[in-house]
Amino acid sequence: MRFLTSLTSCRKLRVLGLENNRLNGFLPISIGNLSTSLEKLWLGGNGIKGTIPREIGNLLENDFNGSIPTTIAHLQKLQGLDLSDNQIRGPIPTEFCHLPNLDRLFLTRNQFSGPVLACLGNVSSLRHLNLIHSGKPMEPQGSFELDVSSNSLSVDLPSGLGSFTVAQLINLSVNQFSGDMSATIGGLQNLVDLSLAHNTLRGYIPETFGSLISLVTLDLFRNNLSGVIPKSLEGLSHLRYFNISFNELSGEIPSGGPFKNFTSQSFVSNEALCGFTQFGVPQCHVVYQSRITKIVVIISFYLLCH
Repeated sequence: MRFLTSLTSCRKLRVLGLENNRLNGFLPISIGNLSTSLEKLWLGGNGIKGTIPREIGNLLENDFNGSIPTTIAHLQKLQGLDLSDNQIRGPIPTEFCHLPNLDRLFLTRNQFSGPVLACLGNVSSLRHLNLIHSGKPMEPQGSFELDVSSNSLSVDLPSGLGSFTVAQLINLSVNQFSGDMSATIGGLQNLVDLSLAHNTLRGYIPETFGSLISLVTLDLFRNNLSGVIPKSLEGLSHLRYFNISFNELSGEIPSGGPFKNFTSQSFVSNEALCGFTQFGVPQCHVVYQSRITKIVVIISFYLLCH
């Protein structure tokens, strides 16, 4: 790997591709002295070990460990970064939010912890962020996708999710998020797929979710959600998949709009739900309650008159 030192004199170097060459060893510190014009550095598939030097590009499928250095902020021309398939730990550095040209950020299959950076929603050039635990990163489709599923990300669900206004997919499933779901998520009118399954979220499903006019998938499976299912969700004409199983929801299940096509599989293990038999829950006793109310009114009227 020492040969990289000789490349530090190439002051106009913009692209360096050395992937799949079985280089092994450690990256020399001198890699930090490569051209300041460097836009892409491809070193994937080499079995490189040790911690990450300050100048990084595409370093997937190596054995890097430690954390991502904060000096990533120096790479103001960086367009794409792939650190997939390593053993990188610690938080995702906020410095990513200050890279004005960053278009793709792939951090797949690592061991990140801590919060998701809501400030990434302000990086206007960013079109794809992937921290998914398994499976290949999806190709960018020209719109923003936030996939941080199957990591160890914790703390409260980021309130800044509402800032990802161009997002079509938000997948935060299989993590350790807690807290309430922000009502601002309802402003994401381009959102097609929202998955918050397998977390410890609590509180209500926001009424504003009825404004997610493009939503096709809403997966809230296995959380600690309570309250009722907002009737506003009946207006989601594109909704095809809905799963709130294994929560603590109560009240009547809406029956209009997309709910006409849902089955019991959407509502498993919510003991206090009621509604149509197709949902696999007890019927709501609305008529019975109405009769009780009438009896109370009649008795009260009788007592007042005597």
